[in-house]
Amino acid sequence: MTRSLPLGRRAILLAAPALLAAPAFGQSPPADLEAHARSLDQLHALALSRRGEEVLAVAPRGPGLDRPANVKSVSKTILALMTGIAIERGILEGPEQRVLPLLGRGPAGDARDALTVGDLLSMRTGLASTSGGDYGAWIASGNWVDYVLSRELVDRPGGRFIYSTGGWHVLGAALSGAAGQSLHSLAREWIGAPLGLDLPPWARDPQGNFLGGNEMAVSPRGLLRIGETVLGGGVWEGARVVPEAWIETSWEPRARSPWSGDAYGYGWFLTRIAGREAAYARGYGGQVLAVVPEEDIALAITSDPLLPARSGGYFSDLRALMEHAVETAVAA
Repeated sequence: MTRSLPLGRRAILLAAPALLAAPAFGQSPPADLEAHARSLDQLHALALSRRGEEVLAVAPRGPGLDRPANVKSVSKTILALMTGIAIERGILEGPEQRVLPLLGRGPAGDARDALTVGDLLSMRTGLASTSGGDYGAWIASGNWVDYVLSRELVDRPGGRFIYSTGGWHVLGAALSGAAGQSLHSLAREWIGAPLGLDLPPWARDPQGNFLGGNEMAVSPRGLLRIGETVLGGGVWEGARVVPEAWIETSWEPRARSPWSGDAYGYGWFLTRIAGREAAYARGYGGQVLAVVPEEDIALAITSDPLLPARSGGYFSDLRALMEHAVETAVAA
C-alpha cells in the first residue's frame, strides 16, 4: 500500500524542544512485544501495522480485536476528522467560523462572541473545563450545550489549552445542526461506511444530540484502519475519506498539554515515539490511536475504560509499550 503523506515536519519541529520523551516502564519490559502487552493488566487489545500490513494484533482480555470498544476521548480525534470532511463539503466554513451564530445564537456580549470552530478543535475555548471533577455536574445538567457555553471565562478564546469534553460536544452539536443529520449518522456515512467500520450509537444529551468527543465505540482493528487512512493522506482503498490538507492542518501545534508537555493540534497530541515524530489520540482508561508517518506505522490500543490512565501511572506504561511497538515494527 502506497503512502504519500509525511507528518508536517516544519510544524512539529517548531514544538520539538518541549516535547517529552516517553516515561520509563516501571520495570524492564519483556523483550517480546506480545508478552509486553499481556503483562499490562489494564490493557485489552493492541493492534500494530506498518505500510498497511498487520505486524501484531493481540487481545489478552476485553471484547477482542473486531468488536466495538468504548474508545472514550479518542472520539475527539474522530470528530476532528469529521470536521475536516464537513469543511471540504461546505457544511462548515472553516476553523475561523464563529460558533455562536453557527448554533443560531445571538451575541453573548463578551469574549464568547469570538469563539471559533478552531478554538473548539484545539481546546482553547477560554471556558472553564467540563472534564475531570466537573464532568458529572455537566452531564447531569438539563442542557449540555447551554451548560458549556455559560461556563466562566477563565481565559480568552484562542488562549491556553484547557482540556474539556464540553467544547467538543458543542462542536458536535454545531456540526450536526449545520448538516441536518445526527452526529451518529454523519460518523457512519463519512467514516464508518467508507472504512467498513461498525459504529454503534452512543450516549446522547437531553436534547438528543449525540455526545461529541466521548463514548464512541470502535474496534481495535477499526481504530487501526482509521490510522492507516490518515497515513495514506486520507485515502482508504483508493477512495478519498478525509482531505489530505486537513490532516496536515490538524498536525500543526496550537497548544500544549500542561500534564504531558506534548503539543496539541486539532484533535491530535503531537510528540515523539522511539525518536520519531508522531501524532496520537488518547482516551480515558488507556485508549490510544497513534501514527508515526516517517515509518508508516499505525498503532491502536484499547484498555479497561473504567480505570484511570494517568500520565504518571498506566499511561506511562503505555508510552513505553508504544516505544516498544514502534521499534518492533521498524525491525520487522
